[in-house]
Amino acid sequence: MSPKFLIVFFLLITSNRIFAQKYRTLADISYCKNTDTDAYKKERCKLDLYIPTDRKDFSTIVWFHGGGLEGGNKFIPLELKEKGVAVVAVNYRLSPKEKAPGYIEDAAEAVAWAFAHIASYGGDPAKIYVSGHSAGGYLALMVGLDSSYLHKYGVDANRIKGLAPISGQTNTHYTIKKERGQSMIIPQIDQYAPITFARKDAPPIVLITGDARLELPARYEENAHLTAILKQVGHAKTSLYQLQGFDHGAVYAPGCLLLLNWIKELEK
Repeated sequence: MSPKFLIVFFLLITSNRIFAQKYRTLADISYCKNTDTDAYKKERCKLDLYIPTDRKDFSTIVWFHGGGLEGGNKFIPLELKEKGVAVVAVNYRLSPKEKAPGYIEDAAEAVAWAFAHIASYGGDPAKIYVSGHSAGGYLALMVGLDSSYLHKYGVDANRIKGLAPISGQTNTHYTIKKERGQSMIIPQIDQYAPITFARKDAPPIVLITGDARLELPARYEENAHLTAILKQVGHAKTSLYQLQGFDHGAVYAPGCLLLLNWIKELEK
């Protein structure tokens, strides 16, 4: 582990002030329409809302869990608790019961819910960040870069304050390739690849991965590729961090600390 990494990690931990605040959690809020008749959607499309109760105009992180788009459940990351921000932890439909783009549409609907409702809980709708780990990072990028998904719900994707995927895929997700019967190894870049929608006017983006030697195959390289393409199209607020010593599963915890520090910098 390099001295530079140790210094950065120390700063992340020490710069994230622990707030003596009160919080409450509201569980299993449905974010789909009352008119939806899909029983599986009604079962899965729920979120938990974790909010500070003694302050107003707080920032909000919409958090998508990992699990390869095939498993997992919503949770509030420990590293994001009691840090002065709200967290919207989202469940979404899973493959193979749901196919692309269903789970991406769910992610967009959850983000749209945050824009529509966070002010009523005391949050600032101008300070909504979208993040997640692994498959959750992929969903964050798809919703933030392909603006058509949020447009369907009347939300401009550029209203997102920042995108912060942790070890997310930037090519077409391997589970989508699996649904098609395609190779899990050979990359695809199509309408389900965030990199396809790289654009100059996208929200600020921080891309976080684990150690390239320990990560999933080509995960760091995919994120480095997206970084290069974003810079090439003129996106001025892109940053990439490779957290040395952390594998794919372990990187989400320090990634959350880095996310909090990044939010502080954006809101200065």
